[in-house]
Amino acid sequence: MKLSSKQVTTLLEEQNLLVQEPVSEQVFDFLHYDSRRVKENTLFVAKGAFKAAYLDGVQGVTGLVATKDLGLDVPLWLVTDTQKALAVLSAAFFDYPNQKLWIGAFTGTKGKTTAAYFAYNILKEATDGKTALFSTVNRIVGPNPEDSKKSDLTTPESYELYKDMARAVKKGMTHLVMEVSSQAYLKNRVYGLRYNVGAFLNISPDHIGPNEHPTFEDYLAHKEMLLDHSDQVILNAGMDHFAEIHQRAARKHNQVLTFNRQGAASQLPDLTPTVAFHSDKSELHDSYFTAEVLVKEPALVELNGSYRLNLPGDFNEENATAALMMTALAGAKYDDMKKGLDEVTIPGRMLSMVLPGHGVAFVDYAHNFASLNALLAFAKGQSPEGQVIVVLGAPGNKGVSRRLDFAKVLSKQADQVVLTADDPAFEKPEDICQTIASAITNPAVTIHYQMDRIQAIHEAVALAGPNDLVVVAGKGEDPYQKVNGIDTPYIGDFAVVKNCQQELKEGTFHA
Repeated sequence: MKLSSKQVTTLLEEQNLLVQEPVSEQVFDFLHYDSRRVKENTLFVAKGAFKAAYLDGVQGVTGLVATKDLGLDVPLWLVTDTQKALAVLSAAFFDYPNQKLWIGAFTGTKGKTTAAYFAYNILKEATDGKTALFSTVNRIVGPNPEDSKKSDLTTPESYELYKDMARAVKKGMTHLVMEVSSQAYLKNRVYGLRYNVGAFLNISPDHIGPNEHPTFEDYLAHKEMLLDHSDQVILNAGMDHFAEIHQRAARKHNQVLTFNRQGAASQLPDLTPTVAFHSDKSELHDSYFTAEVLVKEPALVELNGSYRLNLPGDFNEENATAALMMTALAGAKYDDMKKGLDEVTIPGRMLSMVLPGHGVAFVDYAHNFASLNALLAFAKGQSPEGQVIVVLGAPGNKGVSRRLDFAKVLSKQADQVVLTADDPAFEKPEDICQTIASAITNPAVTIHYQMDRIQAIHEAVALAGPNDLVVVAGKGEDPYQKVNGIDTPYIGDFAVVKNCQQELKEGTFHA
């Protein structure tokens, strides 16, 4: 947990990041990139648009890594990229915890969190609890409640990533399941990190905008980087752009493992999927499916069989199959897989509740076109006679394309929608909702507006009859709303719906 000047120079040189080194012989006791976290004798990495003024009054910085001279009287390493430098130095500072863990990673536009929880739950069974999880929802580094914390990013900054890996190793963890976002590669948060298994679930336009990816091609290219840094790869043969992604994977892998729904079409029709799955039964609160290995692969033989999935929606079977393949490659047995999927729970994902006299409610984190489309299609199929009533908003200052995407889904799949706030950031939620509403093309969709999200959920429940389905999408169990740069406390969608359910039972409910 120390770094010498010589180590710093060598590490940066090895990655061709070093422009200029200082004449310095010293040992640093600490490393960080946040001026608020500086300790005595810290090597500080000035990443991003960092200004010297940010270190005014900060005591303890005895070395600096930056892309330009900030005028500080400390040894300076000039580098070409501070994000990459931070990743390289963090791995060394925390003694390469990644090399002490088996790591499985998921990427994709939708389903990363769900698939990660499936794999985590299976590997917990297989490793006797020695599996960590880094997801959009939580980062879990050990077996006890205090070893879990709320995530602020799908894939954390490299320093936090290696710090939490080191914590996991210290807690006795041997395996790690993680999500890897396109932003993680765009921002070099996972620079230099390699995975034992990487799974690519799906791709559709998302995260495209001024502060994110400039084009879909750029978004896809950054997703594909996971394939270059995985020892074994798993691809969904039924996804869009499969032929292109398969070609990218085949460049560096003699074997590309694939899966698809039994009988489904693929962009490479002559390619037999490694694993096929089919639905046996899908109900309001769970689903049943069977997976079968079609191409001889001894490492996957354990996944052959039938499963109950403790989540509704046949669209979750794709994610489950990817998790089965990944965990089989990690050595999990059929009993581990069966129990893991049967008992899995995912915070904020496909939570369902019966609302007395008002149908059934689903709470889900669905926050892009693909996720929302799959969710509402499932809801419509469960109650053809009833209405699908949706509570929905869109985040401010990012993912602007989602607003029009949501309108497309609502036009096709919803009967009524209550538009509301969802992490509006520095925008007015009314403006965001108006953008969505103006793009809804189906005049049969009834549009309501209510910027108070708790009140919006109550109004949606009040609108619902006995055969209707209320879908609350976007926040899940998130404990805050992002408003004007502040994380404003929020009880979470699930808690709001739970309160509605209790009030309906007690006869005290009112919109």
